[in-house]
Formats: sequence, structure tokens, C-alpha cells
Amino acid sequence: MTATFYDPAGTRYGMPTYPYRMAPDGLATRRQLRAAGLRPAGHEPVAQLLWRRGKRVAYLYRISLAAPKRVATPAQRDAIAKALRARRTCRVCGLVQPYYIPRRYGCCLDCHGGH
Repeated sequence: MTATFYDPAGTRYGMPTYPYRMAPDGLATRRQLRAAGLRPAGHEPVAQLLWRRGKRVAYLYRISLAAPKRVATPAQRDAIAKALRARRTCRVCGLVQPYYIPRRYGCCLDCHGGH
């Protein structure tokens, strides 16, 4: 079954294709790049992995072309923290809850239970 997806020339699938866990050295998936602190940096995938009868696919990127992951600036981190705090602030009582306010209620669970 694994030989079915072995197409390093890319003639059958349009791009070099390998079975699960058989990618050549120098290539990595997005998840593997992220774990290494890298990102594809706008480069297109150069190959793919196929498994589960071709129903699952993972694209492979060249590690040599990958760039370091970008780091959020202090202002961006502050904006994210503010947005997340707003998601925890009840519109009715104004209290900051330890959980995100359910969008379907629009208020904290205490205020919703009081209606």
C-alpha cells in the first residue's frame, strides 16, 4: 500500500509525493516547521505526503527556505490581551470572569441565570 503513494518525480500526483513517514531529509510539514521555530515564509510546498488511501495529505516545505517565526511586538501582545479580556467581561454586570462569555447569551452565566 505504501508504494502506491511513492512518486518522487511527481508524474502521477502532479508534485513529488511520498507515503506517510517517508519524506526525504530537508523537507518538513508546517507543524514540524512550527515546532522548530520556523515558518514557510511564503514559499509554496515542494512535495506532499499521502496516507489513508489518499484521503489525508500534508504538504512539505524546504527547511532551507524557511524563515524564523515572527514574534509579536509588545503593542500587539497588549492588543491581544485587551481583546481577550473583553471576551471575558460581562456586558450586563461588567465583571471580568475567568471564562469567555458565551456569545449566545451575551452575558456571564450568573447574569443569564438571573433572567
